[in-house]
Amino acid sequence: MIWLLFFKTLHIIFLIINCFMDLSYKNEMTFKDQDFTKKELLKAEYEYCTFDNCNFENSHLSSIMFLDCDFIDCNVSNVKIKETTFKDATFTNCKLLGIPFNTCNAFLFSASFSGCNLGFASFHDLKLISTTFKNCKLHNADFTAANLSNSTFSDCDLLGVVFDTTNLEKVDFRTSYNFFINPEFNRIKKAKFSKENIHGLLQHHDIVIE
Repeated sequence: MIWLLFFKTLHIIFLIINCFMDLSYKNEMTFKDQDFTKKELLKAEYEYCTFDNCNFENSHLSSIMFLDCDFIDCNVSNVKIKETTFKDATFTNCKLLGIPFNTCNAFLFSASFSGCNLGFASFHDLKLISTTFKNCKLHNADFTAANLSNSTFSDCDLLGVVFDTTNLEKVDFRTSYNFFINPEFNRIKKAKFSKENIHGLLQHHDIVIE
């Protein structure tokens, strides 16, 4: 059994390496005011690159690697990101509607979000430990079965967000609002809430808080 697991792990690593071995390499480049809906971004490995005011809407970014990249004022809505790598990516004031983050390379995924619109984005089953969401709008985003432990939602609008069998241990919700979390179906040990938003934990009891 141990040997079988070992060979399966090697096979996965080989597939990842093989997938990216032919990619060109772009380092410390800035892409500004680019419309990638007309001419799609070259499939490559981008490291320490900045994408400023670029439009990616509905484009294909599958199998591209973004390592330590910054996305600023970009429209990245409804893109295809199957096996795309986002490692230490930062998104600032970006439109990220409907992005299926659950289809990207989950093994290396790490990102932070500030001032972003993440409506209908899916983080289903992703490992999101210590992820920061600041001043974000996450209407109807899906965090089913995700691990958000030690993460922070700072001044975020969580209307319609789905938390189901989600690990929310030590998550900071103190300044966020419009959320509904059922403690019976989520792990919330040592999660932080404020007196103003605690009703988001009690709605399923159908009680009135004044």
